[in-house]
Amino acid sequence: MSHAELAAGVWRIERSRLVGAAAKLLRDLDDAEDCAQDALIAALDAWPRDGTPANPAAWLMTATRNKALDRLRRRAMLEREHEHLAADDEAAQTHVVPDFVDHLDAARDQAEIGDELLRLIFIACHPVLPREAQVALTLRLLGGLETAEIARAFLVPEPTVAQRIVRAKKALHGQAFELPDADERAQRLSSVLAVVYLIFNEGHTAGSGASLLRPALCDEALRLARQLQHLLPAEPEVHGLAALLEIQASRLPARLDVQGRPVLLPDQDRRKWDPLLIRRGLAALDRALGLGEPGPYTLQAAIAACHARAARAKDTDWHAIVAGYDRLLALNPSPVVALNRALAVSFADGPAAALPLLEALAGEPQLKRYPYLAGAQADVLERLGRVGEAREAYLRAAELTENDVQRMLLLERARRLAS
Repeated sequence: MSHAELAAGVWRIERSRLVGAAAKLLRDLDDAEDCAQDALIAALDAWPRDGTPANPAAWLMTATRNKALDRLRRRAMLEREHEHLAADDEAAQTHVVPDFVDHLDAARDQAEIGDELLRLIFIACHPVLPREAQVALTLRLLGGLETAEIARAFLVPEPTVAQRIVRAKKALHGQAFELPDADERAQRLSSVLAVVYLIFNEGHTAGSGASLLRPALCDEALRLARQLQHLLPAEPEVHGLAALLEIQASRLPARLDVQGRPVLLPDQDRRKWDPLLIRRGLAALDRALGLGEPGPYTLQAAIAACHARAARAKDTDWHAIVAGYDRLLALNPSPVVALNRALAVSFADGPAAALPLLEALAGEPQLKRYPYLAGAQADVLERLGRVGEAREAYLRAAELTENDVQRMLLLERARRLAS
C-alpha cells in the first residue's frame, strides 16, 4: 500500500473525529470540515517525503488541530485589527495560544464523553435544528454518507436533504460546541439513536454502489451504540438499539455467498451467525425490557430475537413476529413497518393473506419508488404461482434499486421465472 493510499484510508476512518475536534474549537462545521481536509492534504504531501508516522491517526489529529489553531489565530488577528488594538507577538502568544491549548486539553480530558465522535453527534443534534436536519447532518458528518444516500434512508428527494444540511450548518454557526448536560442529552437522545440506526442500516444494506455491505459503517454504529450504553445506562431504548444492532450484525457473515451475492434470511447458513453478537444482543434486550415499557428499538430487537433464537428457518415463530410488528405499528405508524409486517404475515398465514396488504401499501406516496415493496410483491406473487406478475414485479424492483448487487439478484430471479 502506498503512502497516499494509507493516508486516505486512515483519514476516512478518522474523518469524523477530526471534524469533531476542529468543530469544538472553531464552532463552524464548514471550517471544521475544511481543516480535516487540509490535514489529509498535508499528509499526502509529508508522508511520501518523510515516511509514515508511527501513529497515523494521531498525526492527522495534530495536523487538524494545528489547522484549526491557525484559523483561530487569523480570526483573533482580524478582530484585533478591526478593534484597532495594538498587540506584539509576545502578547499574542500569551493571550491566544495558551488559551487554545488549555481548551484542547480540557476537551481531551472530558470525563463524561471523551469520544469526539459522540461529541459531534450531540453537536449535530443541537436543539436549534429541526429533527430532520439533526439526523441528516449527523449522517453526513459521522457516517460520511453522500446526500443521495441520506435521501434514500429518509425516502425524501435529494434536494430536500441538501437544503437541510446547508441550513443546519448555517444555524449552528457560532454555537457553543460543548457537550450537553444530562438534561439536554436526554432531550436529544431520540435523534442520536435515529442517527446511529441509520448509519448501521446503510452499512447493513448499502443503498447504492457495487457492494451490498459496508462493514465499516456497521462497526461504527455498533461502537457508538455501545458507547451510548455506557453513557446512559438507565435508558431502555439505548439498550434496545444496541440489542437490535448486535443481533442484526451477527448475521453479516451469512448475508453473502462465495460469489458475493446476497443470501436471503430464510436461506442463510445459521451456523455462520456470530454467537457472541447474538448473546450480546439478547443480553441488551433483557436489560432494555427490565428498564421499562419497550420503545420502537426494543420492539424491533424483540422481533430480531425471534430469528436469532430459531436454530432453523422453519422454527421461526412468525406469529410472534407479526404480533411484534402490531405493537410497533401502534407505537410508530409507518408504511415501512407495515411492509415488514405484511411480509411476516406471508410466512405466518400464507402469501394469499399478505397480498392484499401489499396492494394497499402500493398507494402510499413514500413507497412509490421503494424497491423493497416491489420485491416483496414479487416474492409473494411467485409463491402464489402467479409467475408472469411476479416476473414483472422483480423487474420493477430491479429498476428502482440503486445497489448493483441487489439489482443483479432481482434480475436473476426475473430471468429464472421467464425460463
